[in-house]
Amino acid sequence: MNEETEIFDIVDGRDEVIGSASREEVHRKGLKHRSVHLLVFNRKGEVLLQKRSMQKDTFPNTWDSTVSGHVDSGENYDQSVIRESNEEMGIKFDSVPDRMFKIAACEETDHEFCWVYCHHHDGPFFPNEDEISEVKWFSPEELENSPLHDSSVFSPAFSLIWRMLMRNSESDSSMQI
Repeated sequence: MNEETEIFDIVDGRDEVIGSASREEVHRKGLKHRSVHLLVFNRKGEVLLQKRSMQKDTFPNTWDSTVSGHVDSGENYDQSVIRESNEEMGIKFDSVPDRMFKIAACEETDHEFCWVYCHHHDGPFFPNEDEISEVKWFSPEELENSPLHDSSVFSPAFSLIWRMLMRNSESDSSMQI
């Protein structure tokens, strides 16, 4: 097997590991697997989004969470968000960022169970140019007035995450973003 081949754990409907397969096989067969998303907010309350590079195999050139990545085989969600944050944005964590909520595997997440994390940071950031073509701060108001439903502009996973975050923050006034 090629060293470059990514291996993911395959999970069942309860997010329990039942096997493993290559990234290509997992995506081709639509198998349930795991991912993490990190939303980074600055002092103004804006969220930093990444524009996925044109080389990405899913949703290239769309806006996505600050960090968005797969959980590798044998890795847990917390380990993955720490690794992916460093690989994608150069953010080094000494401890796990704040967990916000978990999303069950669904079409919008490309069959991924997904833990969403939150962190407050004003930079600097060091985006991985192989994976990210651009980064930009967005205000919540700007996102609310954006075509979040348009998968040619925003990744479906980010759109779902943002809708859930806004719904949760409206129902829980103590939730701070």
